[in-house]
Amino acid sequence: MKTLKNLTAALLMAVSFSAFAAGGSQSANPDMSHALKAYVDAVSLGKMNGLQEVLDQDIRFTTTRNKKIITHSKAEILKTLKANENVKQNCSTEYTIIESTSSLGLVKLTMKYEGFSKVEYLSLANTGQGWKITGVSTSFI
Repeated sequence: MKTLKNLTAALLMAVSFSAFAAGGSQSANPDMSHALKAYVDAVSLGKMNGLQEVLDQDIRFTTTRNKKIITHSKAEILKTLKANENVKQNCSTEYTIIESTSSLGLVKLTMKYEGFSKVEYLSLANTGQGWKITGVSTSFI
């Protein structure tokens, strides 16, 4: 009986360690939900953990203001978000996956503030290093 208990305990430990290892490999090769969570946490809660890894190196951020398009690079956006690290936005946040295939995704992120909303469309791609956000287009309504 003691051998059976030891064997069961060893089996449970092996299963827990393998589940933990699987979770670790997910962050090294993030899936789409991981990329979305990292981005939403950064822009709405100021949590920068994992954001840089889910942004594609060539990502472009565009904002439409009064019929003018303003473009920012990854470095510019990371600098701005870093300056607001741990600052929680006073808004409600929700997102909708508009399209999702095995290789790309399009997501609408809405941040509702008092009196206006910030709407972002995120383009994502499944790369060799997991899902990356490749573009963000922002407008205010």
